[in-house]
Amino acid sequence: MAEVKDHRSGFAGLIGRPNAGKSTLLNALVGQKVAIISDKPQTTRNRILGVYTAQDAQIVFLDTPGIHKPHHRLGEYMVSLARQTLKEVDVVVYVVDVSVEPGAGEEYILGFLKEIATPVVLVFNKIDLINGRQLDKTKGFFYSRFQPAEAVAVSALQGLNVDLLPPLIIRHLPPGPQYYPPDQVTDQPENLLIAELIREKILLLTEEEVPHAVAVVVEEVAPRPNNMLYVAATVYVERDSQKGILIGKGGRMLKEIGTLARRELEGLLGNKMYLDLRVKVKKNWRKQETALKQLGYVLAKGD
Repeated sequence: MAEVKDHRSGFAGLIGRPNAGKSTLLNALVGQKVAIISDKPQTTRNRILGVYTAQDAQIVFLDTPGIHKPHHRLGEYMVSLARQTLKEVDVVVYVVDVSVEPGAGEEYILGFLKEIATPVVLVFNKIDLINGRQLDKTKGFFYSRFQPAEAVAVSALQGLNVDLLPPLIIRHLPPGPQYYPPDQVTDQPENLLIAELIREKILLLTEEEVPHAVAVVVEEVAPRPNNMLYVAATVYVERDSQKGILIGKGGRMLKEIGTLARRELEGLLGNKMYLDLRVKVKKNWRKQETALKQLGYVLAKGD
């Protein structure tokens, strides 16, 4: 381990509006998939930890839910988690989708940033989707409202300029040791990783209200002979009609979700897998604090 006096380490919180590309950026930074991604807003619900290790520094990234005005208890939980992260990290990495014209949503986040003294690294993401004039206009919007400690323009999806971001963060981290071994890129529990990848496939294959009404709970993970892993998971929805959509005619939709999830999980975990998926209805769970806690979404106290 590097001597503390020559080594910097600390925590960086990724924040931004829903669908800004925070999870794609985190995966690109750590070099493998640790956060699920989707073109649907509010994909991230939990705080996902990713680790970037260099020779003289280590950044522990916290990928938070997109900040938005909440419309139900789940939304309140997600925004509370993101705001709590702002108070705990050494650096805030504010990710902006430059392909969308900034407006009230960004003003909402800027209001949070004015409450903290933590250095902010502003990341203009998705530059592959716009031209230089549009980028300059977006930069003008933000620079007229606050002064970030650092700024960089990237395309997380294409990997463009992503390597420029870590040095900008590291210069604002305090001296400290490596918190994690250099080959570790996340501390997500296995059950959470499995549940999130199943939910990612549901986001991929379903539309309208179904993706946002879904929660996945892994009930059992058990080794079986011949390097086989048995996984039992329950997919919760809010209405019977959503259950029907998820199961599909003759069970085809649920089978496709399970097949896609199983293939990716086998590659990640290094085991053949039998994935046992069930669908249950828990009416209006997103609006009920008791149901949220049962499904693993615990509201932060004091927020």
